[in-house]
Amino acid sequence: MVNIKRCLVHTFMPPWRWRWTFPKASLDAIGQAVKASETQHSGELRFAIETTLPPARVCQGLSARQRATELFARLHVWDTEENTGVLIYLQLADREVHILADRGINKLVAQAEWDAVAQAMEACFRQGDFLRGSLEGVKGITAILARHFPANTNNPDELPNQPVIIRG
Repeated sequence: MVNIKRCLVHTFMPPWRWRWTFPKASLDAIGQAVKASETQHSGELRFAIETTLPPARVCQGLSARQRATELFARLHVWDTEENTGVLIYLQLADREVHILADRGINKLVAQAEWDAVAQAMEACFRQGDFLRGSLEGVKGITAILARHFPANTNNPDELPNQPVIIRG
């Protein structure tokens, strides 16, 4: 069933809205946190922010979770040597966070652990603290990955550390 309110939000939210919640200094801090995180485990993090989804696709029923799955492939998060990529996807119009992990990680980490981190991030975001929520999210993911996938001597940086802004 089409959610008219959701369609309108995605249609009329300005595409540049992400700049209010994630100014350059915040994006840089998140990128540094991702870089530091990846020294503690053999996983690879990719942080993606999208203001709105294409309105026609929203009206057709595309969920933020489905979009995260699309971006997992489009951003090549699945394309790490040990299948240890993790996508942190923020959908601003829907006010949702989704964390998806590659098959190498999913063998040991339940989706419920990722969902708990996402819910903690969303709680910070509801308070208007997007930087703290993002950094706490990276910290939570780091703890999970360090426990299951400790860093080893061969730990290449396979994915960009800087957050990516998805436009359309």
